[in-house]
Amino acid sequence: MKFALIICTYMRPKPLQTLLQSVTEQSLYPDEILIVDGSRNKETEQMLNQNSFKNLKYFKVDDSERGLTKQRNFGIRNVSKTSEIVCFLDDDTILDTNYFQNLLETYKTYPNALGVGGYITNEISWTKITDDVKPSGNSFVYDGWFRNESQRYRLRKKLGLLDDTKPCIMPMFAHGRAVGFLPPSGNTYPVEVFMGGVSSFKNEIFKQINFSTYFDGYGLYEDTDFTLRVSKFGQLYVNTSAQLEHHHDASGRPNQYNYGKMVVKNGWYVWRVKYPKPTLKARIKWNVTTLFLAFLRFTNIFTQPKKKEAFTESLGRIVAWFALWFQKPQIER
Repeated sequence: MKFALIICTYMRPKPLQTLLQSVTEQSLYPDEILIVDGSRNKETEQMLNQNSFKNLKYFKVDDSERGLTKQRNFGIRNVSKTSEIVCFLDDDTILDTNYFQNLLETYKTYPNALGVGGYITNEISWTKITDDVKPSGNSFVYDGWFRNESQRYRLRKKLGLLDDTKPCIMPMFAHGRAVGFLPPSGNTYPVEVFMGGVSSFKNEIFKQINFSTYFDGYGLYEDTDFTLRVSKFGQLYVNTSAQLEHHHDASGRPNQYNYGKMVVKNGWYVWRVKYPKPTLKARIKWNVTTLFLAFLRFTNIFTQPKKKEAFTESLGRIVAWFALWFQKPQIER
């Protein structure tokens, strides 16, 4: 099964080099690696000239193709037609040795899979349930494992702003549980959303849809939008044995005010991709949850050291929420 790897990067030569070094150690190596670089300097290009990586193709894009979704679509257009699977990785990830082998094995086990997501291991601490180790009342339990349930989710549950929808499935009012609520069990789970930075898809799906250019620049929730639309054509999975680490690099990220605006505006957008005409109850629940999460982020001013970031992000969320009452984004179908 031939497969390509697309890495879209922006001003991150050192994290990209670390990722590519982990790719060279893979038990299954990509047939082609496409680096789509939107950087405004030559540091990434210089790093690649100084380090040789097998099957690598480098593309430097200008303003017209810069931005995560645009760069991904550029990469897709340049993937070999013989590649059956197209993988995407964020440039600040580091792969376990068998990442690609386990990821591609999923397509053999589940021939109906249109896409398979990988699993990040270094962000959430999970514990396996045994006779001697039991979850506490503040734990989230799933498939024989448990993790700490954050205050945000505990409060939402008490306020009736959380339901029992499985992780990676969007509830009617959105605001569901993401991949981080799937345990490191080694099992494969059917889903309808997963993270774009640790993803793969059958090449054939790109004949029907591409990544939406609505999500400019940083592209928050672009992966939710794309996977929800792919889910309309067939089944997606997350394989928790296809493991990697994600080391969030601050470079290339928006400021917290703009990030807060993206959380609400783009969150509304992907909600309506899945539910174009939600019920009145779902509309009320989405709005109340959005305001509650903005308020909770505001309280971080008093509980966390980065007070300015907490204030500006919460302000961005509120501004975006008010803006939605006057102008809503046009959903691409």
